[in-house]
Amino acid sequence: GGKKNQMTRHIQYVCAVAFFLLHSSSAFVVARSSPGPYLAPLRSVSSDKSSEAPPVNIGWDSHKAVSEVPDSLVRVGDGPEGNHPMRVKFEQMCRSAQIEITKAIADIDGEATFQEDCWTRANGGGGMSRVLSGGRVFEKAGVNLSVVYGSMPQEALQAATERGVDRAAGMKPGERVPFFACGLSSVMHPRNPHCPTMHFNYRYFETDGGVWWFGGGTDITPSYVNADDMAHFHGTYKKVCDKHDPSFYPKFKEWADRYFVIGHRNETRGLGGIFFDDLNDRPADDIFEFSKEALGSVVKAYGPIIEKHKDDPYTEEEKEWQQIRRGRYVEFNLVYDRGTVFGLKTGGRIESILMSLPLTSRWEYDHKVEEGSREWDFLDACKHAREWV
Repeated sequence: GGKKNQMTRHIQYVCAVAFFLLHSSSAFVVARSSPGPYLAPLRSVSSDKSSEAPPVNIGWDSHKAVSEVPDSLVRVGDGPEGNHPMRVKFEQMCRSAQIEITKAIADIDGEATFQEDCWTRANGGGGMSRVLSGGRVFEKAGVNLSVVYGSMPQEALQAATERGVDRAAGMKPGERVPFFACGLSSVMHPRNPHCPTMHFNYRYFETDGGVWWFGGGTDITPSYVNADDMAHFHGTYKKVCDKHDPSFYPKFKEWADRYFVIGHRNETRGLGGIFFDDLNDRPADDIFEFSKEALGSVVKAYGPIIEKHKDDPYTEEEKEWQQIRRGRYVEFNLVYDRGTVFGLKTGGRIESILMSLPLTSRWEYDHKVEEGSREWDFLDACKHAREWV
């Protein structure tokens, strides 16, 4: 029992580290009113190759604001030895997706624009955030890019692997394992209760010794069940999955249904999507292409749903229900989301950690829905996972 509990804690720890680093960067910066071009790279920062690798909880004041975005936050010599070309390729993919997705969302909104921030860290890496607030269609939307160098305990990495991969091979007992991580994450909160919230995160990890893996996914959180919308969203990702591996969609759809559960409510946050982690069972270039296509399908899967419903009429009662569901979103993120919890406990930058939360939400004491109502149907879908395609 003791070993099992210890392993559980290790798994929770490493997952918290991973999700915090890529869902919510631990540093934020001075804002620029509009995004600019990528300019000259910053001065190279030397890395510490000894066992005294920088800790994961780098601290709220470890960042440096920059007014000019560097060509790349990935530099030769930073972090553990590994696949530098893949690091660069993944970061550039994330940068391109960040630009394309924020442009598409701003076009759909028609009024608000994204504010961009950029920062670097002394031990290497950094990030860029683009956040939109107070739009005509979107109350809040954000897309964050993060490149992180740090270290983790060996046992945390060993306990977290699902296929017995020794991510600390060749290291001395007790020695921390240096790692590299790069990812792009986003949350979109529309105003209209007939427009769903959407979240995505795609990431790439390496540890010292050449061990690597990919993770990510896209999920959707409406307030009401619309079977056509869910068929479009899930169908878009099923096509992406089927193109690369027919086993991906059923496996990753079920994984999303498991992960996004609000335990104390015994219901999911929303109506799922795809979710995967620790994926390294085939060539890295193959998984990169899958991740690239999944990330590149965000607007295709989500945009038409928002365009379809952004001007739908709605009642005060429907808006109140949306706010109650937003409250559930907050509950999941603050209580169960590994990245948020880890960030709050390790001195992360609060504005970045809480970017995923909606501007407004609602809690009502002992709230009940009428059996047979549309609200009841949505809760039923959150308690009993449905197949949409």
